[in-house]
Amino acid sequence: MSKVKELQKTNLTSSDLIAKSEQHVLHTIFVDEKLAKQVLSAAKRVTKKRGLSGAETASPVKRNKAIPSDEPLSPSMIEDSVILPESQADEQKLRKVTLHTNRAPLVLAFGTVLLKHTMPQQPLSSRLSLAQAVVSVNSKTKAISLGIDKGSTAEDDGWGQGQPTVRIMGRDVRVMKRWGYAWSEKRGEPTVTADDSQDTLRGDTETDREPALWGLDLEALKKSNGPLIDNTVQGAERSGLPIYSAQSARAYLLKSFASPSPPTDQKASKEPSTAATKAEKERNLGFLLQALDLLYSSWAHVLERGELDRRAWAWYVAVRPEVEHGVAGWGGKGEVRLSQILDLRRKG
Repeated sequence: MSKVKELQKTNLTSSDLIAKSEQHVLHTIFVDEKLAKQVLSAAKRVTKKRGLSGAETASPVKRNKAIPSDEPLSPSMIEDSVILPESQADEQKLRKVTLHTNRAPLVLAFGTVLLKHTMPQQPLSSRLSLAQAVVSVNSKTKAISLGIDKGSTAEDDGWGQGQPTVRIMGRDVRVMKRWGYAWSEKRGEPTVTADDSQDTLRGDTETDREPALWGLDLEALKKSNGPLIDNTVQGAERSGLPIYSAQSARAYLLKSFASPSPPTDQKASKEPSTAATKAEKERNLGFLLQALDLLYSSWAHVLERGELDRRAWAWYVAVRPEVEHGVAGWGGKGEVRLSQILDLRRKG
């Protein structure tokens, strides 16, 4: 196909991506409007047939399916609903990528990918929840130090007493064990099975494998005045249990990584559509996650997991966006260059 290179340049590398693109984008590649319509229609037909046959799609982000609120979620449904964008861009492409974001979602991205290497036994839903816990603990502590929040932390007030902790990016976060939720990796794809996946809280019976975890939201527990009990069969994310939701963490990532605004004299006469902006942010997230994975992978075979965890925060600080000091910089945005992340990789 003579237009393959043009399609690759716009990251339209599969029928799923083409089907979700806008016609005007295809028109710029194929020039002929009728041909662009035919390509779009063909891609949609292929995607629809693939979905009906149950085949796996190659989309970077699997769209969440509407699930009745009274239907229990199986482990496979949970993991499918939190899949993140992927990128196979070459290093030259990654080095040219600059993102516009604030610091909190960058911590979330750093933590989520770090846990893939330091806690590989945890499913993606757990990694998202645990990384969000790091973000929240760090933000709460920072807000108090700046005087934005006059209160004390729920941890300081004793709300985490009795709950286990894990250390992530140098922060201790309280966790809840997801008893009965088991998963394994087969051929690079997550496969999850559970005899009783919705029973989140159980007795502390030891198993052959460390159970999946939720990051525990102590501030929510404090606000609700506890206690920490499970009174539903719907699962933690629907039960109101004070955990950091993997779905919410994923949504935060998907919307947080824009491209810098072009100079005034280079701005397009027409603003991009909402769908185009959303797709761009998802692609940017895929680029960021790929760069972070390359960073951690370069060190994972020479560093113990604890040391890799300790270094992660310093790496984040080295590339985080520059903002004003103090209260004025709270929530401020700046640029993150993926070339700086790639330069942190182990040499040799």
